[in-house]
Amino acid sequence: MLDGYRSIMKFISASLLLSGLLALTATSLPANAQSFARGEDQRAARRAMLDGEVMPFSIIKRRVEREMPDAQYVGVAPSVREGVYRMQFLQHNGKVIWVDVDGKTGNIIGRTR
Repeated sequence: MLDGYRSIMKFISASLLLSGLLALTATSLPANAQSFARGEDQRAARRAMLDGEVMPFSIIKRRVEREMPDAQYVGVAPSVREGVYRMQFLQHNGKVIWVDVDGKTGNIIGRTR
């Protein structure tokens, strides 16, 4: 009983910490720069999808979620490499896993342990 409570508390603590870090990251840019950067990123991603350079993100997300049944999808971050999605998952024990996915094929090309 106590172990289950500890697991839940760890998960809640990790979720709150992650939410706080994401909020701090979002406030690091002025509001107009954030919306401009988001808009440009979205337009570029859509162009790449329409040109056949990358798969639709919704399909990639579903594929990767099937490969990560013991973790919850948190979000996607910009990758250093062009055409690669870096997806973040949170396990029930509070551990964060980053998964790199090839945007063209939808295949997982790397993950943290």
